[in-house]
Amino acid sequence: MKIWDKGFDNAPQVDAFTVGKDRELDLLLAPYDIEGTLAHITMLKEVGLLAADDFALLRPALEALHQEALEGKFVITGEDVHSEVEARLGPLGKKVHTGRSRNDQVALDIKLFTRARLKGTLEKVSQLFNLLLARADELKDVLMPGYTHLQVAMPSSFGLWFSAYAEALCDDVVFLKAAWEVNDRNPLGSAAGYGSSAPLDRRRTTELLGFGSLAVNSIYAQMGRGRCERQVAFAYASLAETLGKLATDCCLFTSQNFGFVKLPDAYTTGSSIMPQKKNPDVFELVRAHCNRLQGIPNDIRLVTGNLPSGYARDMQVLKELYLPLFDELDSCLDMLLFALPGMEVNRSLMENPLYQQAFCVEEVNRLVQEGVPFRDAYREVGKKVQKGAFHFEGKLHHTHVGSINNLCLDEIRARFEACFS
Repeated sequence: MKIWDKGFDNAPQVDAFTVGKDRELDLLLAPYDIEGTLAHITMLKEVGLLAADDFALLRPALEALHQEALEGKFVITGEDVHSEVEARLGPLGKKVHTGRSRNDQVALDIKLFTRARLKGTLEKVSQLFNLLLARADELKDVLMPGYTHLQVAMPSSFGLWFSAYAEALCDDVVFLKAAWEVNDRNPLGSAAGYGSSAPLDRRRTTELLGFGSLAVNSIYAQMGRGRCERQVAFAYASLAETLGKLATDCCLFTSQNFGFVKLPDAYTTGSSIMPQKKNPDVFELVRAHCNRLQGIPNDIRLVTGNLPSGYARDMQVLKELYLPLFDELDSCLDMLLFALPGMEVNRSLMENPLYQQAFCVEEVNRLVQEGVPFRDAYREVGKKVQKGAFHFEGKLHHTHVGSINNLCLDEIRARFEACFS
């Protein structure tokens, strides 16, 4: 039976279309829906809307269902997770919906789900940050060419390259923490967007569920749907941009034309026709997933951008766009955490005459320090390059903050850790 049943049957085509993918996607929300129901009935008991005897029976039943959901054994046979939980509670299940709507239930479920997944992603980002800094420190003295316009430009180093992506994660964490704050507001008790005449204690459920604050206005608690998901998706898109760019570099650097880095054979894939191939598919797929993830905020906006302030069923489509993004992004993090430690670098890379011209600016600056005006030094070195006579044998003197010989890894680490203080 549907929880909105009013004694008549609707067309099967309507059932199928309106349920959509809820039975499948709501399995992701099941533990959180049950957590929300536990908090709600605790509050109902405390305000006198649920008898203590009923609560004593409902609580262990819900805890058992919660464990079932955590173990992946929870099955939805009804319309959605909300109706399934009520049905599984038997006759007492009819009492757990007092003061609630499916609107605030699903808003709550998504926020609890998001909070858990954000926490997991932040932990993986911390692992990746530590890995990047460790590799930067390990390889800080190993030079590589830097490129502009995909042309050899100036000397870089593997330490500079790895730590660049570590610092990029600092900014990504700022967005993830902002997404956490937007998400960390309890919508429960807003019902269908206009509150309830039942004497609910919304601050109590906020406390019980561990939210940092309350979505105060009941209309805005519902308007926040789509808006909250979009902000979280923006944060994940920012992170995806960083991971995708890192993956692109790795794809280039592993090619024979570059030969900067090498993956262990077991980390590569082959070709069905070319026996020599060792393809960096892992990085190519990370790039593809991350490119796709960057479009999700706009997909969400296209669903919700012109909706009025009250609830509309359009919101249901958000789950199809939103819920899968966490697994997709986390899988990319997992693959980078797996592949980057085993990636070998070419330590003799800059001995190749192909990269001699990367040192042109070093020679210009050497002449400047001897008193030659910069423009004159620039032209002198340029003429040597044109004649094929340029050769550099000096040492690099990059001492300023954030340069090859002064990576300031401690400052980057302090910036990252400040995001969590």
